[in-house]
Amino acid sequence: MYTILVVEDEDIIRKGLIYMIDWLKVNCVVAGEASNGQEGINRIKEIKPDIVITDVKMPFKDGIQMLEETIAEYDYEAIIISGYSEFEYAKKAIKLNVTEYLLKPIDFEYLYTTIQKLTEKIQSKYKIKEVMKKVNMKNEVKIFESSKILDISYYEKQTFRTKYVRKMLDFIKTKYRYKISLEDLSREINISSAYLNTKFKEETSYTFNDFLNRYRILQSVMLLKQGDLKVYEIAEEVGFKDYKYFIEVFKKYIGYSPSKFLNMNS
Repeated sequence: MYTILVVEDEDIIRKGLIYMIDWLKVNCVVAGEASNGQEGINRIKEIKPDIVITDVKMPFKDGIQMLEETIAEYDYEAIIISGYSEFEYAKKAIKLNVTEYLLKPIDFEYLYTTIQKLTEKIQSKYKIKEVMKKVNMKNEVKIFESSKILDISYYEKQTFRTKYVRKMLDFIKTKYRYKISLEDLSREINISSAYLNTKFKEETSYTFNDFLNRYRILQSVMLLKQGDLKVYEIAEEVGFKDYKYFIEVFKKYIGYSPSKFLNMNS
């Protein structure tokens, strides 16, 4: 059973989300609620939910501020709800890896679909942790607790509604060593890059660039564990021509620099 926190300052919307949704249908339970961003932060720390559904504009602290202060530490999935006038503001949350934006009034059937997708993603995270535990890599279990590295096998087994998503995954897997962009694939298959990115995010919960970077870091971790290459060589091998940028991205997803990662696992 997955736990959900609902953060919304409008009582009628908050209560509607809590009581008008058949949460058991998607193997979830609402573990708490909050009416503003500051209260939401306190509840996140207390409950440690799997999924947070939050409004954007709220008293004391807005939804974006709440996410900025908690999502990295507590590693939950997030859904933002907003009105049309707030949508551009809500999109700022993309850097926080927010999975979905739901526009008011909320389409409950679409919410069900979104929750189902998120619970599958969370289950994938759990599997990563269990695998790491089974091979007794204690330090790496600590590193991977945030589960920011892809469980690529999960996506390889998926059936996607949009045929281009599989093509994008294959493009990343075969070309990640090179300097690539979604525009390259867009020109190759003659489909708008904006359309491709939208469909990719709908079905994987990641933007194309985020998925590409995560996949590259996954490959770099494997190369680091092999111990055959220097860090700057690994950076080039996985598609980062700028060594400093590689270090920055590695720390973003792993939480440590490559050298510290090696020291912890030597």
